Amino acid sequence: MSGPGPADPREVPGLEGLAERFDAFLVDQFGVLIGGNGAYPWAPEALSRLSAGGAPVVLLSNSGRRAGPNVERLLRLGFARDSFITVLSSGEAAHADLSRRIGPQIAPGAPVLVLARENDVSAVEGLDLRVTTDPDRAALVVLAGSEGDRHSLDHYRALLEGPAARGVPCLCTNPDVTMLTPEGTSFGAGRIAQLYAHMGGPVDWVGKPHPLIYDVARRMLPAIASERVLCIGDSPAHDVRGGQAAGHATALVRSGIHADLDKPALRALCVAEGAVPDYLLDRFAFSS
Repeated sequence: MSGPGPADPREVPGLEGLAERFDAFLVDQFGVLIGGNGAYPWAPEALSRLSAGGAPVVLLSNSGRRAGPNVERLLRLGFARDSFITVLSSGEAAHADLSRRIGPQIAPGAPVLVLARENDVSAVEGLDLRVTTDPDRAALVVLAGSEGDRHSLDHYRALLEGPAARGVPCLCTNPDVTMLTPEGTSFGAGRIAQLYAHMGGPVDWVGKPHPLIYDVARRMLPAIASERVLCIGDSPAHDVRGGQAAGHATALVRSGIHADLDKPALRALCVAEGAVPDYLLDRFAFSS
């Protein structure tokens, strides 16, 4: 970015140099491969070309949905199934974590309020929990997605006021504060979780930048040293900070939620977030 300095990432023209330098890749979905209107035109080919080099590619996503629906969406959008190992979504990691908690921490059959897009309840499918739409009956809130493009933050405030006042635990399975929509950006599930915490409700977080999802990813890449893994994302607060905390190298793309920022403004944001990446790319693509 503008002006050399210790806080400046190395600008690279494309993925080719990075593909040769690292032994595995953790690649974000939204803002890197997918925008508000579907796949970025260059992304399916770039992902196939990256994986063709032989290094394992795991898509590390703050999607509150399980792995299966995420994979199905990518295939519909033109991504090749052999271009990635799996989608390690925060929803998938949270589902496994919830399964372990039932019994020791959560009563079997407990009523759970699931907030997600399109009434998706896959976050708790197959678990010994009972979905309720009544906030006053909920013993657990699972915050898997935001409909901030349809509802205001005040809508969620009113919906969650009762559970927060009763101290009902909330599990946020999508920490993204901002999400991409066809109309632009809107507030994500992470912003709703912040609101819930502000109202006094206890929140547990699963997803980037929090450690659990990186611990799961590490078990999928057991023979690869942390510093030989490159995390590629569009968010300093989530992708860069989380990757750095896990001991990985990081690359930031200028597409996604901060696409409207010029390089000096993006640099200032990274510095303010305490999350300056190792590399900066205009987009997830090869330059030639």
